[in-house]
Amino acid sequence: MATINALLDPGVVKKVADGFNFDVEFRTQAVELVEEEIDPSRLRPRPPVVTVMGHVDHGKTSLLDAIRRTKVAEREHGGITQHIGAYQVETSHGKVTFLDTPGHEAFTAMRARGAQVTDIVILVVAADDGVMPQTTEAINHAKAANVPILVAVNKMDKPGADPERVKRELTNLELVPEEWGGRTIFVETSAKRGTGVESLVEMTALQAEIMELKADPTRAARGVIVEARLERGRGPVATALIQQGTLQEGDPVVAGLHFGRVRAMFDAERRRVKEAGPAMPVEILGLSGVPQAGDTLAATGEERRARQIALVRQAEERRKIQPTARVTLEDLHKQVKAGEVKELRLIVKADVQGSVEALVESLERLSTEEVKLKVIHGSVGTITETDVMLASASNAIVLGFNVRAEPKAASQAQAEGVDIRNYTVIYEAINDLKAAMEGMLSPEIREITLGRAQVKALFPISKVGTVTGCQVIEGKVTRTARVRLRRDGQVLAEGTIASLKRFKDDAREVLQGFECGVGLEGITDIQIGDTLEFFTTEEVARTLS
Repeated sequence: MATINALLDPGVVKKVADGFNFDVEFRTQAVELVEEEIDPSRLRPRPPVVTVMGHVDHGKTSLLDAIRRTKVAEREHGGITQHIGAYQVETSHGKVTFLDTPGHEAFTAMRARGAQVTDIVILVVAADDGVMPQTTEAINHAKAANVPILVAVNKMDKPGADPERVKRELTNLELVPEEWGGRTIFVETSAKRGTGVESLVEMTALQAEIMELKADPTRAARGVIVEARLERGRGPVATALIQQGTLQEGDPVVAGLHFGRVRAMFDAERRRVKEAGPAMPVEILGLSGVPQAGDTLAATGEERRARQIALVRQAEERRKIQPTARVTLEDLHKQVKAGEVKELRLIVKADVQGSVEALVESLERLSTEEVKLKVIHGSVGTITETDVMLASASNAIVLGFNVRAEPKAASQAQAEGVDIRNYTVIYEAINDLKAAMEGMLSPEIREITLGRAQVKALFPISKVGTVTGCQVIEGKVTRTARVRLRRDGQVLAEGTIASLKRFKDDAREVLQGFECGVGLEGITDIQIGDTLEFFTTEEVARTLS
């Protein structure tokens, strides 16, 4: 069965049409945006877009604070930046747009996106810490985007500062300082004291001047979504960086799968603006939904056209998702035949789209062959009753990052036993879920050898069976131990101890050098001279490698 809104396969459509004696002609909807040709006579100089990159806690946001004289870092949870921030600041060398990307390893995808929309990268390296894993990643992202790199050797005020070490380590990564015969500009800075900041801005402006950055402010606006979120009372809010043209209030736009008319625009200081030119970051209100960070934003001229483009894109997206959404009994049977696969299911809700992507990517990397972590739903906004219903039906955990559950959703979760976890720092969420997954791993059964005994005599006893007369030659024998029978180095049987006696008295354990009588269960073919090995097992919790 197909619903009225379902997309049908062309082959199915043809078969149905043939059944009713109709011919079918297939046409594609030419609704995608056409790239305008660039008119060189209309190009005008534009401000450079500078991305600040580097390892976590190397002072990227603090350095940006020193440039724009604000205190963003103090407001961040855990002292780390967890979203891309876009700001345009007025410097002594003109306007510069800065993108501040998070440095924590979980935000690799967000840093990559930052590099793709930028003109210049400022790589921040702490003078007392040197090159770290995320420093190398940031360099790779910048090189992949073919973007020039300026190095800010930060934290020069610290006692252990060693800028020469930083230069040596970066030279190994093909960033050679100018004074060493290379092309990379190095600036020594201290964000706390403000030293070297002016020099860094000057070098950035000089690099931008060499690049001769230009854009056409008269054409239809084109840009990229840097970040997007859902705000109570404001609806979908998207931070967009305009790359070509000028976006004006009231313009119909399409962004990824969503469309709308620009209801209002705000700059980095939350001041309302009527228009945004090239290289200007603005917050946009009026979209029909929350777009993905990295989506293209385009002004269409007509709202009807924007709606048409968005609907076609949504239909294409549904077509991609449809085959993977179905689960058949055959698939389940294959899973059962392959062995039991344990699965931890998650619903991820966060305040911004970038955090959703980062969490999903980081958490799914924790999966192993035995324990699969599956994010069945991830979106922006507070935790709602719908999320709780989905979690209840799927036996999933709801993970909220910088968001809380609505009161009705919280009471519903309590009634249905749905686990809701709230976090404000990403690595706390990763560590908690890693621990939960380790608890789901089948415990390792470890064998502990207790001792060995040699069979000296056999005593057949009516109604009891054969009792083995042994001498403990190594370790000890305990009443609860398991037994392995060895003859000529080969294992013949395994069993348990039915009785353990010293002379006529029951014993709990017999130590090395003593003799004892052992009644065995599960072992029958015993001969004098055989060796009995006594052992026990314990379960050891396994961890994810």
